[in-house]
Amino acid sequence: MGQPTPTLKHFILRHQALNLYRQAIRATRHIPHTDSRRETIAWIRSEFERNRHVQDVNVIEDKLASGRRELRQLLPAMSMTS
Repeated sequence: MGQPTPTLKHFILRHQALNLYRQAIRATRHIPHTDSRRETIAWIRSEFERNRHVQDVNVIEDKLASGRRELRQLLPAMSMTS
């Protein structure tokens, strides 16, 4: 048989992951250099793609928390560069 059926928790976490992805992409608008912005977007996308098939709820929650921390650390730094 295929993969197990996702639970409600999986759907909620997927929604949170998509929101985090959108926030991270929006945050790159503050990067003034076009090439740097493009590289940052590519890195963000590759990180999400790399973790796309993670099914363990605890691992997903940890990765979301880590991503939120990284985004919070980057946002103040980016606002200083604009």
